[in-house]
Amino acid sequence: VKSIVSLIMLVSKSDDTSVMITGESGTGKELVARGIHTLSTRWKHHFQPVNCSAIPESLFESEFFGYRKGAFTGAMEKSTGLFEIADKGTLFLDEITEMPMPMQSKFLRVLDDKVIQRIGMRDEVKVNLRVVSASNQDQNNLKNNSILRKDLFHRLNSFHIHVPPLRERKEDI
Repeated sequence: VKSIVSLIMLVSKSDDTSVMITGESGTGKELVARGIHTLSTRWKHHFQPVNCSAIPESLFESEFFGYRKGAFTGAMEKSTGLFEIADKGTLFLDEITEMPMPMQSKFLRVLDDKVIQRIGMRDEVKVNLRVVSASNQDQNNLKNNSILRKDLFHRLNSFHIHVPPLRERKEDI
């Protein structure tokens, strides 16, 4: 646990470093992400957790990018996307491996360009956020499996923290 705390303190000093947190379900990956956010200079801004498995592929773009009023049937008012909500703060992507492959390429482009385009708008909006992602898959499985694009994996895994299961950290129970 002390090594996890020292890793959190180390990576929180760099505001732009993407972090990948791995560990079994229930090990406290979101607590680690919140710790990184809280100790960084982004602490005054929004920490936005997102459960990637809870967003259907058909809603991915409207949820992450937002849209203008009238952009599609049912868009009765403007909606701010998760990228803009997390602007200047931290976007926490829980269970990143559940993000559909076609959406991963769109996500990668935002990470590279730091701009988004709302649905129905031509103007680009700059975003400045740190991305912390989490998975219950181990790092080698993420790297060698086709569930996550390799270029996205490398972009998200600038810094890695593995959270061991509670059975290996009895003092935390």
